[in-house]
Amino acid sequence: MTPQIELTPLDEQARATLFTDARTQNGWLDGEILDETLNALYDLVKFAPTSANCSPARFVFIRSQKAKEMLKPSLSSGNLGKTMSAPISVIAPYDTVFYDKLPDLFPHGDARSWFTSSPELAEETAFRNATLQAGYLILAARALGLDAGPLSGFDRQKVDDAFLGGTTWKSNLLINLGKGDPSKLFSRLPRLGFDEACLIA
Repeated sequence: MTPQIELTPLDEQARATLFTDARTQNGWLDGEILDETLNALYDLVKFAPTSANCSPARFVFIRSQKAKEMLKPSLSSGNLGKTMSAPISVIAPYDTVFYDKLPDLFPHGDARSWFTSSPELAEETAFRNATLQAGYLILAARALGLDAGPLSGFDRQKVDDAFLGGTTWKSNLLINLGKGDPSKLFSRLPRLGFDEACLIA
């Protein structure tokens, strides 16, 4: 008989912080997020896994009023207020030439050539893994005591033109960060049950 795997789960409070009590925020309390917190946030995100350690995500932390005004024209009407009032809005792009870092990040093989020989594979890998890393950023923010409000209702080209010109980065999604205003939360929506969303093969 195959032995059962022994688990050491996080305690219930930690799981609630990361998942069951966590909410997508629509409004924010006043307060500043310090540079030290942003550094600590990235220091957690960078250790989470990506394929071949490719780490294609990049993060632009929008904090100043000037930068917020630059971001404003790209936002959909439904995301305007919550984004302009957030202490930090994170642009979460991916680097289209992430593979140039692979000689350092994956030194035990010639992983760079996997992607230079296939632009389609490079784009798919960058988008998939950067999206994964954006999810890690949300969890890392919650682990540090912040709230998060990810969103995709924005004009990517306008964001790229305003913030990413002259780089090889392409925007993927935005994530607002801060301490959420409980009075601005919507009622929690239903979720699919295991039998609706999962198969065991």
